[in-house]
Amino acid sequence: MESNSQHERQQAHAYLDHLPDAQVSAVRGLLEAMLDPVSRALARAPIDDEPVTEEEDRQAEEARRWLKDNPGIPFEQVVAELGFTMEEVRNYQEAS
Repeated sequence: MESNSQHERQQAHAYLDHLPDAQVSAVRGLLEAMLDPVSRALARAPIDDEPVTEEEDRQAEEARRWLKDNPGIPFEQVVAELGFTMEEVRNYQEAS
């Protein structure tokens, strides 16, 4: 049985498929405004269709093995080590 959230998404997609183009554009703008900046950037990003190299595969497997025995590094710590504040990250806006 599918979750209520999945049903809601399917129903929203069905409504979207029946809207005229002008209204689809308006809904897209509304949805974009509802997303946080990171989600918005991810939604706009082009699909990565480059094949994964053997080296990248090896590095990913190495990282997975490392994470089995070590705690992950909190995002806030990474931000601080890079010399930024969480406030700067939250308020970041891409140049137009």
